[in-house]
Amino acid sequence: MNEMMIQGVATVAALGLYFLPSIIADRRKRYDMLTIALFNACMGWTVFGWLVALYWAWQPNPPVNLEGEVVRSRRTLSMRTFTKGLGERVRWRESRDRSTK
Repeated sequence: MNEMMIQGVATVAALGLYFLPSIIADRRKRYDMLTIALFNACMGWTVFGWLVALYWAWQPNPPVNLEGEVVRSRRTLSMRTFTKGLGERVRWRESRDRSTK
């Protein structure tokens, strides 16, 4: 009876360790948690596959709308550039107007 309990605990611990990348992905609310879990289940028996799944699980979630993120960052950058150029032009005109008076 004691040996069966020890074997049961060891089996649960081994399965927990084996599926650790899947557990981490679930706890971190990864969008692709199912893909990570399937990869872990199929390739986790190799040390390399388990390490890849673990690394993948620790990565941050990719943006939901990557194209929208790129467009938004480009707009922000162009607006900053425009604002900076406009400010420089206003300062240049003010200095020019002061020098002509």
